[in-house]
Amino acid sequence: MIPNAKIGHIGLYRNEETLEPVQYYYKMPKNIKDKEVIILDPMLATGGSASDTINMLKKDGVKKIKFLCIIAAPEGIERLRKEHPEVHIFTACIDKELNDKGYIVPGLGDAGDRIFGTK
Repeated sequence: MIPNAKIGHIGLYRNEETLEPVQYYYKMPKNIKDKEVIILDPMLATGGSASDTINMLKKDGVKKIKFLCIIAAPEGIERLRKEHPEVHIFTACIDKELNDKGYIVPGLGDAGDRIFGTK
């Protein structure tokens, strides 16, 4: 849909005990600070990974950031609004809440497992 878009990749996974993100990869196009960046993530649950991603981009000097997801939880939206009020959030659906494991309820399961067939 955006044929001239440059693509970067940030690899994060969630520590299942702390529910905090762990970074394992970060690669962005040159001159990223001069670009408008659209973060694509299937889900916005706790907001931890999204917030860390935004912090990484800001560290690289990015000023214009948007966050797009398919499904979000109110807790994740609240966290992003608090920590990064200038970032616009776009989602197709806001579900009810997070459960005690930090999963969106009713949600759609583990997006990473679904995408990569790891479960």
